[in-house]
Order: sequence, then C-alpha cells, then structure tokens
Amino acid sequence: MTKTVNHRIVLASRPKGRPTPENFRLEEAPVPEPAEGEILCRTIYLSLDPYMRGRMNEGPSYARPVEIGEVMEGGTVGQVLRSRLEGFAEGDLVVGRGGWQSFAMFRKGDVEKIDSSLAPISTALGVLGMPGRTAYVGLREIGKPKAGETLVVAAASGPVGSVVGQIARIRGCRVVGIAGSGAKCDFVVNELGFDLCLDHHAADFPDQLRAACPDGVDVYWENVGGRVLEAVFPLLNNFARVPVCGLIAWYNATELPPGPDRTPLILRQILTRRLILRGFIVRDFAPGDFLTDVGGWIRDGRLRYREDIRDGLENAPAALIGLLEGENFGKLLVRVAPDPS
Repeated sequence: MTKTVNHRIVLASRPKGRPTPENFRLEEAPVPEPAEGEILCRTIYLSLDPYMRGRMNEGPSYARPVEIGEVMEGGTVGQVLRSRLEGFAEGDLVVGRGGWQSFAMFRKGDVEKIDSSLAPISTALGVLGMPGRTAYVGLREIGKPKAGETLVVAAASGPVGSVVGQIARIRGCRVVGIAGSGAKCDFVVNELGFDLCLDHHAADFPDQLRAACPDGVDVYWENVGGRVLEAVFPLLNNFARVPVCGLIAWYNATELPPGPDRTPLILRQILTRRLILRGFIVRDFAPGDFLTDVGGWIRDGRLRYREDIRDGLENAPAALIGLLEGENFGKLLVRVAPDPS
C-alpha cells in the first residue's frame, strides 16, 4: 500500500449552544498499520446524524461523549486496504463506525460486509443502515401502526422520518408528515406517497395540523420536539403511541425554554388518555427482518429514499452545523473518497 496521510477531524472544544467551525480541528496523522486481528479501511462515505451533537457534550448519556482531541464519532462505509482479520480481504466493502477520518482501523465485531448488489453502498448508512433500522424497529416495537390509524411523523423528509411514513403507508395507515419547507413537503407527498405534509414554519401550523387530523392522532413519531410537539400533543387519541427518537429542536439549547411549566398538563394527558411515550435507541431492539423487508420494498418501488451528499472530509463540520438547522434534504453523507462500486 502506498503510504499517505490520514486526514481526521477531531473535537477541538465543546460547543455552548450552536456548534461553530472552531469546535472542530482538521489534523494530519500517519496511516496506521493493522495488527493481527485488524483491518485497515479507506473511508468512502461518512454519515452525519443529529445524535452527534449530543456526543459533543460532556456528561452522562446513553453513550460516552467524544473527548477533546478525539476523532469525531460517526458511521462510515469503507473499503478494506489491508486485512489481518480472518474473513475480510482486500477490496471488501464494509460498514462500521470509523469516525471522521480518511482511514480507519477495525477489529472483529466492529465491522460488517456490505452486499453491493442490494443497493448503492451509501444506503448502508441510510435507508438500509442505522436510520432505516431505527424507523423499522421503533415502529415495530413501540408505534405498532394498524391499518386505518392516523400516523404523524416529524422531520418527514429526513432519513428516519421518510422511512417511518412509508412503512406506515405500507401497513395501511393514513400518514401526515411534518417538514421544514414547501419543497420538502412536496417531496414527501409526491415522491414518498404520504397523504399530506405540513410546513411547521407556517404561522397557522397548529390549526393546519388539527384540520389534517380530524380523527386525532394514533401514532406520533417524535424526531423534533419544540413547537411541533406542542401542536401534536393535544391531538393524541386514547392509547396513542409516541416513539421518541429525537429532539433536534432542543439539541443546541443552553437552558430550559421560557413559558409556563406544562409538566402537570402533559402528565395528566398521559394518564387520562393512557398514552405510551417511550424513548429508544436503535440498538435496544433486534433488527429482525429489517434488511429483508426494507430491501424488498425498495426493489418493489414501494419505498424510496433521498440522499444529500457533500464532497470532502473538510466540509463535514459545516454540513453537521447545517443539519442541526434543518438545511439538509434527505440522508446527509460526506463523500470522503471516490465510490469504487
């Protein structure tokens, strides 16, 4: 292998509120050599996801934070350059958590091969990867949509919300999406097949949502929080289910939002309507038939996806900052090296 430089982006400082470019630092390091039981991979695609904002904070969470000076956390698709791990050969395409760097090392159990015949390899980070699996298992285990019910999904054009809504349609639900622009709403209805989609920036958004759900809401997929949650909550029917997947509206918050304490009202509604609200992380549940079902729906044309690909590892910080502001349109990826497939 020709020696070259490993470019990597590390956490330079912890953000206070909205991240800035100064919170990241681009470094150069030697390309590591794999030891016995390891493989060296060139990164092709890097996934950018909202959870990364939480990893930039100090303190306890469901996963440890990225330390100052550490390579930023992230899922990657890569190609094996050198293998000293049984079962992996030079040229294999793999998915793992390689982080924000040009080259990554993996051990047994940290990486899986990709079947490039199923779909483009980038989908291993999107519709056939963690976001798609999140939608699949969250609906299966918590949302449990039934034919004829109304499902509302926030961030409906994103990599999780778009799959949630399409699976619900396949299950026979009436699906109302919520997105952040007219263009995104058009895509959700005309390309993904949702029954309706509303722009949450509209001044009369709560009234529009009420009119769109005359029979109430049976399943609400929570990706956002904030104003969207406030509009949906009064519409929840008895025994409604709320998978809590993300709260991106509050990820950059430095203090509690102003206004009255709504906790008593919310708890009363949970009690009297017998609501189920459950936060979850994708690894809480086994994937089951995820790849078989979603892969089949993609081949049948019943499930579609959109990717937003930026080029160059150096552009990852700006892309993540934009993601937290809703600037992406589809699954956000950074192409770090040419796609060999």
